[in-house]
Order: sequence, then structure tokens, then C-alpha cells
Amino acid sequence: MTDSRNAVLLFRNTMRIADGHLESFRDAIAQAVAFAEQYGPQLMVQTFVDEERMLAHSFQLYQDSDAVRVHWKLTDPYIQEVMKHCRVERFEVFGEPDADVAAGLRSALGEQLEPTFSPRIAGFARLPSASEA
Repeated sequence: MTDSRNAVLLFRNTMRIADGHLESFRDAIAQAVAFAEQYGPQLMVQTFVDEERMLAHSFQLYQDSDAVRVHWKLTDPYIQEVMKHCRVERFEVFGEPDADVAAGLRSALGEQLEPTFSPRIAGFARLPSASEA
């Protein structure tokens, strides 16, 4: 992992929603996000649905690789419920996770899907507080 100034990680997960599963997918996502908001280490989670194409896009912002590991430990049941209704089409990592997190992502996605990794060059965030969002 790079130094703490460059540790921030942004994940973009593009999911194909199974035919006939849109409402179940929405319910599972809502439950997973509600849990993450209350207990998860993410700095931000946003999920968007393109109903016409039956695609969903989830963005998750983490402080560092340690936060990703905490997320994995806490949310596995919620992730499993979401995955009953979709499959991952693309997984993009913006930032440089440590070797263990990179390996964990590759393992979770399987041989058919390789995540992409884009190192951070520069940036900042102005995230509103929960009461402003």
C-alpha cells in the first residue's frame, strides 16, 4: 500500500440484474446499504440503477485497505443476498489497495472477471455530513 495520503480507495461495481429480479435486487441493496451506513467503514456508498439496461452501478469509498477488510468481515451475508439477484460484470478499483486486498478481490471475482486497478494521481473530497446528504 502507498503512504496514508494516497490510501483512499474507490470501488465501482457494475452488476447485471437478473431478469425478473429488479425489485428483489432493490430490496437487497437497500438492506445492504442501510447496514453499511450504520455499521460499515465506508466513507460513502452510492448505488444507481439503469432499469432499461438492467444494470446497477455501486460506488464505495474507503479510507484504506484496512477499511475494506472490515467491510468484508461485517457484510458477507448482505453481499450474498444481493448476489442472488445479479452478477458482477465489471469491477474497477481506483487507488492502490495492499496486496492482500487486491488478492481478495481477484479471488472473490473468480477467473472469469479480472478487476481493473487505476492508481490515484491527485484529488480531494468534500463530502457532506449525513444530515446534509
